[in-house]
This record gives sequence, C-alpha cells and structure tokens, in this order.
Amino acid sequence: MFPRLEYLEWISGRPVVALYDLASSDLRGDRDHEPEAVPEPLAGLSDPPRGATLETQIAGEYGVEPEQVLVTPGATMANVVAAATALGGDPGGEDDAEKQRVLVEKPTYEPLAATPAALGADVDRFLRGDVYRLDVERAANALTDATDLVTVTNRHNPSGSLAERETLADLADAASDGGARLLVDEVYAPYVTEPRDGPFGGPTAAGLDGAVVTNSLTKFFGLGDLRIGWLVADREFVDRARSVSMHFHGVADTSRALGRRALHNRDHLAERARTLLAENTDLFEAFLAERDDVEGFLAEGSTFAFLDPEHVDGDELAATAWDEGVLVVPGRFFGEDERVRVSLGRNPSEVAPALDALGAILDRFQ
Repeated sequence: MFPRLEYLEWISGRPVVALYDLASSDLRGDRDHEPEAVPEPLAGLSDPPRGATLETQIAGEYGVEPEQVLVTPGATMANVVAAATALGGDPGGEDDAEKQRVLVEKPTYEPLAATPAALGADVDRFLRGDVYRLDVERAANALTDATDLVTVTNRHNPSGSLAERETLADLADAASDGGARLLVDEVYAPYVTEPRDGPFGGPTAAGLDGAVVTNSLTKFFGLGDLRIGWLVADREFVDRARSVSMHFHGVADTSRALGRRALHNRDHLAERARTLLAENTDLFEAFLAERDDVEGFLAEGSTFAFLDPEHVDGDELAATAWDEGVLVVPGRFFGEDERVRVSLGRNPSEVAPALDALGAILDRFQ
C-alpha cells in the first residue's frame, strides 16, 4: 500500500556525515545534527505566559481562530492528515467513491505525490510554468470532475519560485469551482529577506475559501528536532482532520512546550533566520554569477535552487560530489534527472567552502 519514499531513504543519515552539506534546506546555521534536550537557539529564552497554547499562538499568526489549527508531528504529518481528510470525506457520512483523485504540481517534493497514492487515490500531475512559476491555467486545465485535492508548494520545492497570495487565490477558486480543495505546503513561504504582512513574513493561502495550508518550525526556524507542524483550514475541515489524526502518533508534550517558547520568541528567531538567508543568498548569487556551465535561477530571497549543470547529469554530479564529501540532491527525486537541488542552510562560514568544493567538482566536467 505504501510505496518507498526514495528521496527520504536516500537522504537519511547523509547530512550527518557530509563534509559539506548543500542538501539540507532548513536554516539550522551552525547547529549540528545531534539532538539537544533544549535546542541551542531556544536556550535562555523566556517562556510564554501560563495558559498559552500552540493552537492560540499559531492562530494569532494566521489571523484565524484556534479551532482552525491542528498541531501535528511536523509538516509531513500535516500533509498526510490533510490528504487523508480530503480523500476520506465526512467520517460517518456518505463518501463519493468516484471522487478519489489528487492533482499535484510537477516537479514537487516526493511525498506530496506518493502519500495520496498510498491512501488509494489516483494522482494526476500538472507542469509548472516558465522558471517553475505556479501556472493557474495549467492546473485548472488538468482538473477533472473527480479531483478531490490540488496540492502545491510555496516556495516551490525544489526550485524556490514564490507565488503571491493573489495567484494562490486564483488557484483556490479554480479548485473550488471543480469541487476540490487546495493544499499549500508553506514550509518555505517565510524564506524572504524582506518580510511581508503574512505569517512569519511570507505569503499564505490561509483564509482562502477551500484552502488548507501546512507549515512547521523545521525549515525557517531550523528547529527540526521539535517535530512541530500544523495545518490551518476552516473549522469543519480541521474538525474532520483532528479525527483522522487520531490514527497517527501525536505531539510530545516536551515538543509542545519548546514550540510554545519558539513562537513566543518568533521575532528574535526570525531575525536570526533572515540574517542567515541574506548572507547565504549573497554567497549563492556570487557562485552562480561566476559559472557559465550551470543553468538555472535563484529566486529572490531563496537559499535553494534547482540547477542544471551543462556538462553532467544530476545523478553523476551528485555521486561524484558525494565521493568528495559534498552533499547535493539529485533531481531525479523530483522528476528531472538532469538537475540537482542545491540548498544553503548552514552558516556562511561553512557554505562558502562548500560552494568552492562544488565548483571544483563542476570544473572536472568542463
């Protein structure tokens, strides 16, 4: 029933032993991968007033009611619960057995297509537009009467392309007109050097009719050890999702406590993350400007990109790089064999020599 998640199996354990980690996309800075009882960025910070909950904190960030928030063990679990809820209908009600299709962008993060298939749905795909922009017309043309759910990422994983709320609203309308919901994985939405008015400074689809958004403390805040994620949607959907989530493991109370501390100090942590974003973006832009053998683009404010090396395919480059201790992600895990995803989430003092090492490897294929 559940297919292998090849990317997650491939990446498992590699960031820990890599000499140069250009694969991890979370903004962890100089933190290593060893778990900590209290993650270093949270050490010494104050806790919120007694009575605060993750649900109320997250709801305040999105401008919704706490009943519209479901906290999960990470964004991946939020996406699983969202898909299962959209496909499962109303527990105890009459399901439409014919409506079991999910439309997913291409390329995309592997579990977003594999998980609905594991849940028994047929998965259709639509191509993103030029420079991987979110093309609402292409998505609308790929919808069928049997589509239950349309799934996209924002920022797009793997390219980093960012869609604004107006585009997401158009897509939500197209999905709703076809009788489907829109799921937007927003773990990379806060990756902007100049924050906006949206949650954590990034755009969001939260509050749009028929939209479900997911996010976590893992990427922007670099707190993957906590495994704190969430979904935000209308009350009816969240109520059904809460019932679905009972089939999966819950969130540890210790993680909840540290998550509350993180959100209580969100401005302090966001400043740290945006400093890292800005410095690593500058390094990435300089690296790409010096190369005439790499095609691709770096979206403004992004620290990851989906690159096409001119003289070598993605698998060969990733394998050769790994032999030298440099970790990049082969594009085949996203459906494009010629490319690699390069991510800069570590401290600039580590990123600079990592890019130098990658450049030296690319030089071999000239």
